[in-house]
Amino acid sequence: MNEILSILDKEKKQVSYADIARMIGETEEEVAKRIKNLEKNHIIVGYKTLINWDKTSREFVTALIELRITPQRGEGFDKVAERIYKYPQVKSLYLMSGAYDLAITIEGRTMKEVALFVAEKLAPMDSVISTATHFVLKKYKDEGIIYEDNEKDTREVITL
Repeated sequence: MNEILSILDKEKKQVSYADIARMIGETEEEVAKRIKNLEKNHIIVGYKTLINWDKTSREFVTALIELRITPQRGEGFDKVAERIYKYPQVKSLYLMSGAYDLAITIEGRTMKEVALFVAEKLAPMDSVISTATHFVLKKYKDEGIIYEDNEKDTREVITL
């Protein structure tokens, strides 16, 4: 199981059952069955293509929001998190240790749209103590992938 998960995680692109079978010494049918089982048990929860949106005409902003909350009695942080992750703007949500409780990544068309989301949807929640919004200016690396590898040629030019 871990071999298949490691291959899928490392490759970051669709790998055929046949390729995985060759890598781990199993049949294609065995690999297909194991992957379907991993999906059924929510060990594999999705597949994603990573896109460098800065190279396209799509205009949007990404923000990281720190949220301090008071957990709900008998339900902890989970109920608050569930209310938050249902919003389509929320791309990721993590329970954190340290200075804040939840880390949220959201996307919007403009900074104003993100600010309004925080002001109208997150801040008014009963359990929210405080928010801190940080806008992403540039992505250098995401999901283990470097967006632009600017290896410069440091050789000196020699003229005769």
